[in-house]
Amino acid sequence: MSEQANPRGTFLKIADRLKAWIETDPDMTELPTLAEVMRDHKVSRGVALRAFAVLKQEGVAEPVPGARWRVVRDGVNVDRRPLEQRIAEIITVDGLEVGQPLPSASALSEQFGVSRPTVTKALEKLESAGVLTGGGQGRVRTVRAVPTREERS
Repeated sequence: MSEQANPRGTFLKIADRLKAWIETDPDMTELPTLAEVMRDHKVSRGVALRAFAVLKQEGVAEPVPGARWRVVRDGVNVDRRPLEQRIAEIITVDGLEVGQPLPSASALSEQFGVSRPTVTKALEKLESAGVLTGGGQGRVRTVRAVPTREERS
C-alpha cells in the first residue's frame, strides 16, 4: 500500500527521514521548507506540519520567525530573543549614536538569517518604541534614541 493511499503515520515516516538526514549531515542548520517537504514527499500541508511538530516535540528542530525551521543541536547556543531586541543590541554594541544610520533590512536579514519582511516588522516595532526613525522605500533608518537597558529587556 502506498503512502498516499494511507496517510495515517505518513507524518511519522517523514519526521524519521528528516531526523536521519539531520544525523547524517552535522553541518545542517535549517530544515527544508514546508513547500519542499510537501513536494518531495507528495503530501498535504497538514501532513508536513505534523511531521515538523514531531521534530519540535522531540527537541530536534524549532520554528524560526520567517516560516523556517532550525535544527537544534546539543551544545549549540542559539539566541532566542525577539528579533527587535537583537537589532536594538546592535545599536549599543556597535556604538551607534543618535542620527547614525542603521544597517539596511537586507543586511540585517542576512546577519540574522531571517527574511526581509521579518526584519521589517522588527524595525517597525523599534520605530513605534521611538528607537529608530521611520524608514521607507529608499530611505535610510537612523537611530532616534539609544535604547536603555529597560527598553531592551
